[in-house]
Amino acid sequence: MIIIVEVRNMRKPDFTNLLKVLRREKPDRPTLFEFFLNQPLYEKLAGESMDDTRDPLQRFGVMIKAFKNAGYDYATLHGSDLYFPRGEVKTIKTRSLNEGNVIKNRADFENYRWPEPDEFDYSRLEELEQYLPDGMKLIVYGPGGVLENVIDLVGYDSLCYMLFEDPDLVQDIFDAVGSRLVRYYDICAAYDTVGALISNDDWGFKTQTMLSPSDMRRYVFPWHKKIVETIHKHGKPAILHSCGNLEKVMDDIIEDMGYDGKHSYEDGILPVEEAYDRWGDKIAILGGIDLDFVCRGTPQEIKARCRAMLEKAEKRGGYALGTGNSVPEYMPHENYFAMISVVLGE
Repeated sequence: MIIIVEVRNMRKPDFTNLLKVLRREKPDRPTLFEFFLNQPLYEKLAGESMDDTRDPLQRFGVMIKAFKNAGYDYATLHGSDLYFPRGEVKTIKTRSLNEGNVIKNRADFENYRWPEPDEFDYSRLEELEQYLPDGMKLIVYGPGGVLENVIDLVGYDSLCYMLFEDPDLVQDIFDAVGSRLVRYYDICAAYDTVGALISNDDWGFKTQTMLSPSDMRRYVFPWHKKIVETIHKHGKPAILHSCGNLEKVMDDIIEDMGYDGKHSYEDGILPVEEAYDRWGDKIAILGGIDLDFVCRGTPQEIKARCRAMLEKAEKRGGYALGTGNSVPEYMPHENYFAMISVVLGE
């Protein structure tokens, strides 16, 4: 718990630093970015148990306190409980992308009970203001993304067949999902507590996109462009969190969709240092310190790589330090603290 006290005394939230990063500017001080942490780490950072209360607001309050005590200028959360109902899947650490699919044909599509974003409760985004320290904002992420939800509803293999057998149905499914996500982000972005929004949608394998680039451009990207336009309409930045090899579609992300920042990198695809060299003058590069490296490396190795990455971005800006994906429970806390200590000057 000592590190919590040290972090709390050293750092006050200032969301303008992350805004500068997202504008590809140099922040006033090194800045952290993470998609999300995990419950044991939230509790350790906050010094409170999330299970001591059934009040969702208080649980979110613990998360906000944890983000603040770790040195972040924001906390991440869902804007509401919106979700797209699907069939049962096995509750294991990983799952097949073919499980739980409920739309196999036109009749299934017509009979599916599509959720309506306006029917869900977003009041947490206003009520959590009481938990936000001065200078801190919320960053809202989605209930999965456009492609992710379509795959969940249809199944990956079935979607690949459907692209050839019934492209009109594919388009209708993407439109049904995409339009609802646009509305979700429109509602969330209107809240003053929300400083930025993350569109989280995994698009790729280690070697390529999950659909061909041409199919991604036909079905997926138009809805992401509308999501970005909707977020920008409210004067707020749009961040893409997407895993996989996206090299062939990075120009689409930057030039066509207009995302302000890109998150999720891994050394097995493209190290973040190389991503910054290639695209850092066009889009903010967020996180990227390889998750496996942070889990397996020594604290000294982690600190050295993080310092080198911050030095690389020192003159040009447009970078915030963090992992390549998120902070899972199996990551040693010592290694996580080694990473953030470089930003906090410890």
